[in-house]
Parts: sequence; C-alpha cells; structure tokens
Amino acid sequence: MNNWIEHKYIKKNTIEGRRYQQNLAISVLKKGNTMIIAPTAMGKTVVAALVSAERLKNYENSKILILAPSKPLTLQHEKSFKTFLNTSVVSLTGNDKPDDRKQLWQDNQVICATPQTIESDIISRLYDFSDISLIIFDECHHAVGSYSYVYLAQKYVQQAKNQLILGLTASPGWEEKKIKEVSHNIYINEIIIKSEDDPDVAPYFNQIQTKWIKVKLTPELQEIKKLMDESLKLRLQTLKKLGIIDSIAKPSKREILVEQSRLQQKIASESMPKKEYFTGISLLTEVINIMHSKELLETQTLKTLNNYFKRLEKKKTKASRSLKNDFKFNKAVMMVRRFIDEGKDHPKIIRLIELIDQIMKEDETNKIIVFSQFRDTTKTIHEYCKENDIKSLRFYGQASHDNDKGLSQKKQIETIEAFKNEDYNVLISTSVAEEGIDIPSVDYVILYEPVPSEIRMIQRKGRTGRKHEGEMFIMITKGTLDESYYWSSQRKERAMKNNIYNTYRNDKITLEKHIADNEDVTPYKQEYTTEDDAEVVIYVDYREKNSNMMRELDKIKCEIRVKNMGVGDYQITDDIIIERKTVEDFSKSITDKRLYQQAKELVSNCRNPLMIIEGENIYHTFLHP
Repeated sequence: MNNWIEHKYIKKNTIEGRRYQQNLAISVLKKGNTMIIAPTAMGKTVVAALVSAERLKNYENSKILILAPSKPLTLQHEKSFKTFLNTSVVSLTGNDKPDDRKQLWQDNQVICATPQTIESDIISRLYDFSDISLIIFDECHHAVGSYSYVYLAQKYVQQAKNQLILGLTASPGWEEKKIKEVSHNIYINEIIIKSEDDPDVAPYFNQIQTKWIKVKLTPELQEIKKLMDESLKLRLQTLKKLGIIDSIAKPSKREILVEQSRLQQKIASESMPKKEYFTGISLLTEVINIMHSKELLETQTLKTLNNYFKRLEKKKTKASRSLKNDFKFNKAVMMVRRFIDEGKDHPKIIRLIELIDQIMKEDETNKIIVFSQFRDTTKTIHEYCKENDIKSLRFYGQASHDNDKGLSQKKQIETIEAFKNEDYNVLISTSVAEEGIDIPSVDYVILYEPVPSEIRMIQRKGRTGRKHEGEMFIMITKGTLDESYYWSSQRKERAMKNNIYNTYRNDKITLEKHIADNEDVTPYKQEYTTEDDAEVVIYVDYREKNSNMMRELDKIKCEIRVKNMGVGDYQITDDIIIERKTVEDFSKSITDKRLYQQAKELVSNCRNPLMIIEGENIYHTFLHP
C-alpha cells in the first residue's frame, strides 16, 4: 500500500511519501536558497513540487516560477506540476503574444518557462517578480557567463517580497570554481548532496551497469588513416619551417586553433603583415580539416565522413582547394566513397546493430536510446535500423543542416510521445535528449562515442535505470580519440564527485562557510526603473530582445519597447537610429555587400544615424584595410 503525501496544495494520490524527498524539501524550506545535486531519476521534480506546495500554503497569494533551459523541458514541467499541484499551472513560451503572456502570468499561480522568455518580459516590464515566493532553476549548472539564469536571479533578489531560490542539477561540473560560480550567480548559500548510495535512497534507486564495447579499425580504414596522417604531416612540417609551430608531434585541435587566432591577431595589428601569416592561416585551416576528417574516420561512420567531404568540396576557400588538389587526401576521399559503394563501413556501426538486435531478441519490448554527437551519424544509424527491421526514431535539434531539416519543438515533443508507446524501440539522438527530457522506462543507453564532458556523460547515463536496473554501453574504437575522451570524462567525473562530496557532503557545512573570506554571495541592490519614472523610451528590434544589451539598458532610466524595426536595431529618438553589429557580422556585411545598402537605409530614415561595431578584432576574417 502506497503512503501518499497529503497537503492542501498537493492532489491526492499523486506523490508517494519517500522520506528522503520529504527531508530534502524540509531542508530547503529551513535553510533558504539551496542547490540540490542528485542523480537523474532521483525525483528532484517531486522535491520541487513539495517545496512549491509549502510556499503556496505560507504565501497564499504568491506565485511559483519554474525555469528550464528548453521548451520541451518547460512543457514537461507544466505537465508534472499540473499532475502534482492543486492550483493553476501554465507554461509561457515565445510563441505566445506578449499581451497573452502578461494575462497568463496574472491568471495563474505556477508558471513554467524558458529563461529567455521571462527575461524578455521582465526587461519589457510586462510583469515583475514581486509576488514570486519561489523561483526554481532547473539544470542550474547553466547559470554561468551571460546565460539568462544569471540575470533573472539578480532581478529576483531585487524585486521579490518573499524570496526562496532552488537550484536543481545532476552535474554542476568537475571544477570547484564552476560550482562556486553557479552558486554565486543564483545566490545559493546551501548545497545538499544526495547519492544513490545513501541509505534512505538506496531502496528506491536502480543500479546502472556500464559496459564497454571496443572495436578495431579494419585494414581498409587503417589505410585511409595512413593517407590522412601523411597529408597532415606534410602541412605540419611546412608550418614548422615557417616558424609558426615548434613541433609536429601530434598537436591537439585546440593548439592549432590557438595558433590560428594568434596569426589573426598579428594580421590585424600590423599595417603590412607578412605573406607567411596568410599562408600559415590557410595551412592551419587545412590541418583542422584533416584532423576532423581523421576523427570522423576513426570514431563515426563512412557516410558521416563522406558528408563532411561534400561540405568541404562546396567551400571555395584556399584551404579547401588545396586539399582537393592533395593527391593523398584526395585518394583517401576516393577510397571512402568506393568502400561506401561496396557496402563497407566502420566496425562500430556494424557492432552497434548487432547489439541492438541482440537486445531486442532478449525482449521485444525493450527500449533503447542511442546517443551520437553528430547528426549525420544518427541519420546513418537510423538507416541501418530500417534495413534491419528495427523500429527506430531520430531525435535532434531545430537547426537545419544542408538537406537535413531541423526538428521543430512540436515535432520533438511528438517524437518523444511516439517513442513512449509500443510502436518504437530505439531512439537515436544527438545531445538534445541528454538534459531533462522525460523518456521513461528506458532499459539501455548506448553511447556511439564517449564524450569528454563529465556533465554530458552523467546526463546520458541518467536516461536509464529509472524504473528498473539499466545498462549503459560505451562504444570505443581502440587507439583513437574515443579512448582519450572516455578517460577524460571519467577523470572529470571523479574530480567532480570528490569536490562535491568531500567539500559539501556534510549538511552542516554551508557554501558561505566554505568560500574563503566569506566571498560575497548576498544580493546586491540596483536602482530599478518602472514605467512611471522612466525618462526615455527606447525602441528595440525584436531580434535583439535576448542580447546582453537589453540587460544593460534595463539598468538605466528608460522604458524599453520591443517591435519589428524595418531599419536598425535601436531607436533612441525620431532622429537617432542605431545599427549594432558584431565584428563578425561587420566583416561579412562588407564582403557580401550588405553594408552599403544598410548604411543607405539608415541615412534615409533618420537625421543622425549611428553604426556601432562591437568586438576586438575587426580584421579577424582576413578583411584588411
């Protein structure tokens, strides 16, 4: 017999009474602004619902705001909180008109939204945080840099009458400074850790077994790799002769990018840059292209590699032309295409299909998620599944790539719903499905390649073991980047756990006590301008509504109105229109001849036009005075 939670604001028979979840909720309510770090599937959403119910009981006319990084996750929270809470719950999205969002905010007590939507509305003064008694930052490890969580936390501590902040994450990062940064940015003063090994959690937590599947490159692929290595070595030797690099011994892609950036800075800073600089830039680009080709050869599928070759061939740069005329690199391209025609492929994709087939023979109702970081690879895996009568779906982002149209958020939700029923067994996904998406009853997770990020590895692992014991398979090509990435993620995950558990595990130790010299994590006050005392109205083009500039304008005495501006990005008065460009866009607008037309339109629409170029290196794309 289930022990259900009974509470004024919780619907009957919806939340099972688990002691560890109740204790977590009590800790948050007692200790104040809290970050909960707990594995995926431990029920952080339930804890958030328990805290929300108690805040609504204590502040009956208040509201709860739940923020999540994506629209599908936002809609998932709306569904969960509607199931749990005995009050009005709604989601706000950018698809709703501003006036409609304002009305929904006023009419409902629990609001779920992406931070970008709320940020835009707060800046536009549609509503404020004065009545929010609890703000929840889901996947709070995003609260770094200029991400909207940081700004919204600042506005919340300035505006809310009854404040409580709750951050939720499974993986805040392996570096202690990252944990401190996240905590500081959303005003956390208490960190609570829960592990599947805790005595009060263990009865509810299913163990996840991790297994490695290792393959070797075939002799044919080894031959292609040798050609690429020879082509790469030739360029590295030339770069060394030019004095651009010191050694040809296996530089990393990051090191090559650093050298490329250094040369770009030299070109920008010298009135008469040396010819060798431009030669070096082109050679470094070729090196990056070869290194990426080699990574795809070693870790992905031949079709993924061939699609990359096709994109290279479409480019009209000096680097792409040089590679096209390189005998050894061109021979590698021809060999890849011949092997595709002969039906040959990477041993990893062959082993993957065998593994899926084996799992499905054990139980035809099994559910599997296959992760790959390359969309082209997910497409190839999907094709192999079709050929082998494996019922599969692809799940990826909204951006369109070449002939591969992106999935709209509506389609993403439909795909997840289709996967939940019995018609499909395999979901083949990019990183989009790592974070928070509700995919229940998954029996197996298969990583087509390891990822060097401990956060992403933990999120992927968390897709299984929710309802019963699960398994995660990691596919690795021996002697390649796969091995390096795997050990990197393992090292970072161990470091993260050591940092978290050794530093913050004792519930009596708060973050405030830990940070040296009591580093300031207290709210700082800023003057807040309302529509009544605003001195200036600034019109902003809707394309700029999520830019950092909006936050800066919000700090001064002005009223911001977002509209579709035909010309420019900001209108200060009838006589002043401002066009704002990054250095990248400025350079491109010169080369593609947009700049002249834009300048002409600015001049013809106002008396005092202004163009602001934002950035440090105006010549970074080889644009030269």
